[in-house]
Amino acid sequence: YTAYTPYQPEISQGRLETLLNFQTMVCDLTGMELANASMLDEGTAAAEAMAMCHRLNPKGGSTFFVDADTHPQTLAVVQTRAEPLGIDVRVGDPADSTVGEGIFGVLVSYPGSSGALRDDAALFEHLHERGTLVVVASDPLALTLLRPPGEIGADIAVGCTQRFGVPLGFGGPHAGYLATKDAHKRTLPGRLVGVSVDSKGRKGYRLTLSTREQHIRREKATSNICT
Repeated sequence: YTAYTPYQPEISQGRLETLLNFQTMVCDLTGMELANASMLDEGTAAAEAMAMCHRLNPKGGSTFFVDADTHPQTLAVVQTRAEPLGIDVRVGDPADSTVGEGIFGVLVSYPGSSGALRDDAALFEHLHERGTLVVVASDPLALTLLRPPGEIGADIAVGCTQRFGVPLGFGGPHAGYLATKDAHKRTLPGRLVGVSVDSKGRKGYRLTLSTREQHIRREKATSNICT
């Protein structure tokens, strides 16, 4: 399986069901309400989460803060994506008291790239009081033991599933994930698989909320890294 799954709603039900199972697993592990099925890897998922925070919080400023204990490849992709969007990326300790002023979003790694583990529930609450959105980059295997980001107060959770031994695929290194709250579903980038009912009352899987995709809205699309 690659991150580049065909777009057509007529895609086989079996493949759609597989993607729905993936979304469900991500929601279970992250404690979030909604997950998509088309992120390329953690770096691009983090960059999409940054752009999503900017859409959700346009009055929050133009700076995105990244935890210094983040994988260097994730930080590099975020910085590259930020440049054409006119976003200033700051790197440091998210527990710094100045974080939140003119900052629309913060990316925290859980666990950090160094392996450090912090329960940042109080910090997230403080950031929310300042009107700042929180993105948590998590190792999904670690989330089988740790408190899920959704319980700690994250707005968006990102990462990749390579930890489960998924082999390298053509078109993408491994399946990334992006999960968020149900309230943010209309700003979610990428493909979302849902369950519907056909004209004969039978359950069917389909691409949901697909109107904002690049192949339909083009210049108004919410995502252009991997969709």
